[in-house]
Amino acid sequence: MDYSAEKMSEEKVFKDPVHRYVHVQDKVIWDLIGTKEFQRLRRIKQLGTTYLTFHGAEHSRFNHSLGVYEIVRRIVDTVFAGRPEWNQQERLLSMCAALLHDLGHGPFSHSFEKVFELDHEKFTQAIILGDTEVNQVLTRVGHDFPKKVAEVIAKTYENKLVVSLISSQIDADRMDYLQRDAYFTGVSYGHFDMERILRVMRPREEQAVIKKSGMHAVEDYIMSRYQMYWQVYFHPVTRSAEVILTKILHRAKCLYEEKYAFKHKPLHFYSLFEEEVTLGDYLKLDEAVILYYFQMWQEEEDPILADLCCRFIDRNLFKYIEFDPAKEYKKLSKLSNLFAQAGIDPEYYLVVDSSSDLPYDFYRPGEEEERQPIHLLMKNGDLRELSRESEIVDAISGKRRTDHKLYYPADLLEKAQDSSYIQQIAKLLEL
Repeated sequence: MDYSAEKMSEEKVFKDPVHRYVHVQDKVIWDLIGTKEFQRLRRIKQLGTTYLTFHGAEHSRFNHSLGVYEIVRRIVDTVFAGRPEWNQQERLLSMCAALLHDLGHGPFSHSFEKVFELDHEKFTQAIILGDTEVNQVLTRVGHDFPKKVAEVIAKTYENKLVVSLISSQIDADRMDYLQRDAYFTGVSYGHFDMERILRVMRPREEQAVIKKSGMHAVEDYIMSRYQMYWQVYFHPVTRSAEVILTKILHRAKCLYEEKYAFKHKPLHFYSLFEEEVTLGDYLKLDEAVILYYFQMWQEEEDPILADLCCRFIDRNLFKYIEFDPAKEYKKLSKLSNLFAQAGIDPEYYLVVDSSSDLPYDFYRPGEEEERQPIHLLMKNGDLRELSRESEIVDAISGKRRTDHKLYYPADLLEKAQDSSYIQQIAKLLEL
């Protein structure tokens, strides 16, 4: 039997708190889940440091990837099946791309990427195209099949409808992580009527569109996303943990470059520090490995690295105040000088962190980055961009919200010996 069409002798299911069950009938999908590269995702948290704010947020990229696959499976097997605009030959490709879309995420993904200037999407493509178990499975479907999967994830595949299923302003990726993250953090913001959205979704040449009758469900989805970003993803306590995590990695790299003699050598970090990361090196990294080093580095002679690692492990995070860099840059300069004079290194202990989100936008001719809008399918067959019909969406379209915080170690200020500097710092921080 053709491997691409081969089915399991009995359907496999994963019990899932969001979708109830994740169904697997295709042998290709089952084999991909069993690869070591996919199993690695069990050891990468979906929400990075958020578990230090919302204690239930311990779920993994593995959970999420299965969820995205399940949504796309439902779309291609139920919602789009039999419709003339949908090419059923793209079914397996769509499901594989959905399952593997996050394959290249590293430990504490986004913080890790920023420090070492990595791109998880490039690593995802490298895993799919490289000497890996995932590539072996995909190549059994066809010699060019891994390339097609990589192109869908890179958003360069010729069939834009397939791309839109996992990468657009209303895609399976977002629909899963909003609900999954809401469930595990215990908040109510991320819930929306996905069943309704799937029911009114229709395939078109360039993207999936939504029947006009489903507009209110889409409004709810967009507002859920907006609330999740500001109440969960950009939570200031989570950002405090990310700041400390980032500074640990910066400090370790700095010490390595200064030929510091580590008690516990950062063997897994050498290729990162030297900016020569191979795929094999990258795949050995997960959050258990990173946390092992943080545990060990609490005993280092370097006081900054040891202190930052203790803070992260024991959740002794930085405090924060609202801060506007454009208006308060002079205050930041004064604070930096005072921190240094008080014996507290401002490079590691005085940090401005910014978060920004654009809840919904549409393509404007002449702009560099084309944003594929959400289109509504009208009764007469015409397509209308969502914000033209929805007053709620129109009110937030194109409006970027940005938030800045200044993070500092309140406990170190309390322990600092020179009270004159501390009094001036306290005044500037308005403590």
